[in-house]
Amino acid sequence: MKLDHIVHFTHTDPKASSKFWNDNGFHAITGGSHKNWGTHNALMYGPDYYIEWLTVEDEHVALGSKHPLVEQLRYDDRGFGTICLRSDDLDQLAREIERKGFQTIGPMDAERLTETGETIRWRLLFIDQPISSALPLPFFIEWQERDEARFAGLKKKGAITKLNESLRLEALVFSVKDPAQSEAEWKSLLGNSLALENCQLLFELGDGPERLREVRFESVEREIVFEKGIYQAPRFG
Repeated sequence: MKLDHIVHFTHTDPKASSKFWNDNGFHAITGGSHKNWGTHNALMYGPDYYIEWLTVEDEHVALGSKHPLVEQLRYDDRGFGTICLRSDDLDQLAREIERKGFQTIGPMDAERLTETGETIRWRLLFIDQPISSALPLPFFIEWQERDEARFAGLKKKGAITKLNESLRLEALVFSVKDPAQSEAEWKSLLGNSLALENCQLLFELGDGPERLREVRFESVEREIVFEKGIYQAPRFG
């Protein structure tokens, strides 16, 4: 299974978020609006995943939303929220997950309106669990387009450049109270492995809320802290 994207909750407008990362030598873009959720985002792509900086656009809509991700955003406020894994068939995946003893929410339809007026569509599947300081399990996505067509389109639009294609991940590091317990739960969900096709999942002992603590790219040369999130990143040029 592959990492699809990392969700990082912010108070920063998407244009300002993308500017911050572009000023640091990366290539980030504004994404668009989730009109039914009251949120909008900035995005930065890697070769086969992306990072989403998600913030509230319409407080009234967000307050009324029962969407699991928006509820977590309102609880967490800012910082790394959760991760999303990619699937070709969410209906089948939901049945497999439920056979393992997990309860699910969805699959549900979702969409984003871009600044150019294009509507991007996908489906989501969540594990049914209370929003709390405990580590949220990953959620899952099924895109309307196949990966090859979607990434080819993103390259054509300039969202993915040669720089983006070089941004390979080494690991995602989670801070938890009981690493062995968290590892066992995630292995049960993901098929007895914490090695995704495009990164490793690591669980380390930590205090405070259990959340993703660090995004670690390959070829680390500097640490970037943004909205309570730590990025161990390469240096360009």
